[in-house]
Order: sequence, then C-alpha cells, then structure tokens
Amino acid sequence: MNIGIEEVRDIARGATILGCGGGGDPDIGRLMAETAIAENGPVRLMDPMDLPDDTFVLASAMMGAPTVVIEKIPKGTEPLQAFRRMEAYLGKTAGAVCPMECGGLNSTIPILVAAQTGLPLLDGDGMGRAFPELQMETFSVYGVRGTPACVVDEDGNAVLCETERDADMEWLMRGVTIRMGGAAYLAHYPMTGADFKRTAVRNTMTLAHNLGKSVRLNRVRKESPVDTIRDAFAATDYGAVVEVFRGKVLDVQRETRRGFALGSVVVEGVDGFRGSQLRVSFQNENLVAWRDGIPVACVPDLIIFLDAEAGDAIPTERIHYGQRVTVLSVEAPPLMTSPEALKVWGPRAFGYGDLSLSDVRAHRVHIYQL
Repeated sequence: MNIGIEEVRDIARGATILGCGGGGDPDIGRLMAETAIAENGPVRLMDPMDLPDDTFVLASAMMGAPTVVIEKIPKGTEPLQAFRRMEAYLGKTAGAVCPMECGGLNSTIPILVAAQTGLPLLDGDGMGRAFPELQMETFSVYGVRGTPACVVDEDGNAVLCETERDADMEWLMRGVTIRMGGAAYLAHYPMTGADFKRTAVRNTMTLAHNLGKSVRLNRVRKESPVDTIRDAFAATDYGAVVEVFRGKVLDVQRETRRGFALGSVVVEGVDGFRGSQLRVSFQNENLVAWRDGIPVACVPDLIIFLDAEAGDAIPTERIHYGQRVTVLSVEAPPLMTSPEALKVWGPRAFGYGDLSLSDVRAHRVHIYQL
C-alpha cells in the first residue's frame, strides 16, 4: 500500500483508537505528514516479510506529555534531525523507518520521516498500541537495545544517550524532554531487519488504516461504530472486542506531572449501563477500568473511549465533562501478553500490584457473560 493524503487521514483516525487515549495528538502529526507527502510524494508501506535481514532500521517518535504537544506545536523538522544525527553517530544509513508505537501522533511521525527521506515505512511497531514509557516496547522485551538514541527539540538542540538498561534510557530521556519543555522528538532502537521481524507487532499500520477507514465509512452508512471496529480487529492477532460501558462523562481529574498526563475519568452509565459507574485511570494512556469497583479491563489490553455518535476515539487530553462515550476493551496480541512482556507493561508495572491480566479478564467474562 502507498500512503497518500487520504491514507494518512485514515491512519491517524485509526491510530487514535489504538492509542488508548495516549500517543499524542494525531492531528498534529497528520498535518505534518500531509505536508511532507504533498511535497515529496506518497510513502511506501512495506510488509516486514519483504524486509532484508541486514537492513538498518531506526524507530522515529515523539516523547512527552500529550497535553503539552497541543500547545507546543513542532516545526516538523525535529524528527528528521534526530534521525539524521543517529545515522551520523552510528556511521550507518537507514534503509527503513519504523514506528515506535502505532497509537496517536506516533503513528504519523514515522510517516513524516519516511516522506522526507524517501524510505519505506515498516508495517508494524513495538507496542501494538500506545504506552507511556520508552522501555515499554516488544523490541526491548525480546532483546533489541533502545540505545544509542537521540532526542531533539524545536530549537535543534540534541542529546545523544547510551545506557545499559532501557529503563535508564526512559529515565534519562524523560528528564531531558522535561528540560526541553515537556515534548521532544527522537530516533532510537537501532536494529536490523531480522530484529524487526522477530520482535515487532506486525501489520499494525494496516490495522490503523482499516480502523480509520471503517469509522469514516460508518458515518456514511450509519452503522454501529462498535461493530465496524470489531470487524477491523477480527482478522488480526488481537482478541475479543468488548463494549464494557456506555455513558456520560461525570468527572475528569487530569494533571501534567513527571512528563506525563496523569489522572482519571468517571463515567455515569446510560441505557443498559444505567445505575453503574465506570472509573478509568490513565498515564497518558488508559490503564485500568473499574465498573462499580470491580476491574473489568487493564493493560496491556486496550481501553478505548469513543464518541458515542461519531465513533471517533477520544484522547485523554480531550475528554471532558458531559461527553457521551462508549468504552471498549480489546484483548492484546499474544506477543504482548507473555510473562516477560507483562513484567514490563502489565498492571503491576504501573503500580497496580493487586491486579493481574488473567484475573481481570476473568472478571470481565463473568460480568459481561462473553
């Protein structure tokens, strides 16, 4: 598939669904990618299985708090600067660009870089959704080092980082990003084509495109957004898509702290959910959902807020009192639920030591009679 203007718009819309509330504002990345494609032509989306094993691959992304990016608009040159500095530092020329994650802004930043360089974009990523921290990658879980890495701000200031542990990369580069104003752009996870094929969640850019297209067409056909989203996930490695709640946003608590958007959302039930409340906590991305105090969804499964009428996903920085929402849970692919993966992004990794993915899924089955 070639990614042109229409495809970018569908990918951005679908990536907002995969972003689980985070990943950065998709419209900012979309507009930058559209401009680059208009100037340089479409981007080729490459099936990972067509990638030669010895190809040098770099991941391109934004890091920081989504709430900051809305007000601190990038120039559009920062991701490429980080990419080129990494090539110069390593003495290698990249043969492909890959997404760090397939959610939100970070689905479109790699498209921008691919359009600016003429390189193919790989159809896959290191999260299968969005997560808030740099070490939370299937790349890292399965043995690819995150560093050397380079982060750049809007003034062209750059910091190169090398660490022994990817968790230390996150700690150091988060501090640098805060000093850079809370949002910055990076190139990291240098790897081979063989590494990518072994460790990536595959075909997620195609999934983002299919999700976005289904939501767009849903408005014309006036079909249920839940049904069209469920159909888009059906042919993938993701599991059950469950409508866990419908209601009106009753309360939002949100603050920007430690370089993250942190908080919670409370939803009052309507229709078949009347008399119940759903509370969802987030750290950039939605982490855990409790219905009347019982956990019904948690990381790494996807928790997605949809506009109840339009079907568009709602990022955590845009959710507000009074919105009518539908909340979905999508079971993550097996690559993301291995014991080694859950140590990195299971509920315990976010401080929810009393929760386990298997128990939460069991609670959901009991409550919703799946």
